[in-house]
Amino acid sequence: MFGMITNSLFSQTENRPCQTLNSETKGDLTYEERRYEGGNYASVTISGKPFDEGSGEGALKLLKYVGGSNEQGVQMGMTAPVSMTVQPGEGNSLQPKVEVQIRIPSKFQDNIPKPTDESITIKHQDDFTVYSTQFGGYAKEVNWVEHAGKLQGALGEAVSYHQDFYICAGYDPPMKPIGRKNEVWFLKKEE
Repeated sequence: MFGMITNSLFSQTENRPCQTLNSETKGDLTYEERRYEGGNYASVTISGKPFDEGSGEGALKLLKYVGGSNEQGVQMGMTAPVSMTVQPGEGNSLQPKVEVQIRIPSKFQDNIPKPTDESITIKHQDDFTVYSTQFGGYAKEVNWVEHAGKLQGALGEAVSYHQDFYICAGYDPPMKPIGRKNEVWFLKKEE
């Protein structure tokens, strides 16, 4: 636990490599189209719990992993954002299943420490493009759903993206009280 806290508070955060392709504003919503570089990710899926509880549990498992709870006992450093893949549910809610991912830091991409938590898997993800909108504060399920709805409204039918899921991306550790950055990502359908 101490390793996770030290890693989260005192390590330099590495951002996922990406390139902004386009930025637009429609009404009061600004969104970007971004291309993210592929790489290896640590991933854990939590099912049967409300989003806020499941996403917190998944993020904690991954923070422990990069903080030293791996077979090598190495603190890897932090990457941002922590991403959570969700499926829309009934009304203004999300289904009780969330996949939480964190990109393996660059210096460990070729020699990935093995997780000691068997629920964590290592996955490779190819390059991908997202439509993204940003908001602040401590994000809860209601905030993610609200901003996903706004982004969906701004995109309309003009672009093609996956509508059966979206990604909630959080950039800050829980101990950061102000200036927080959250994003909703819709994954572009590649042609």
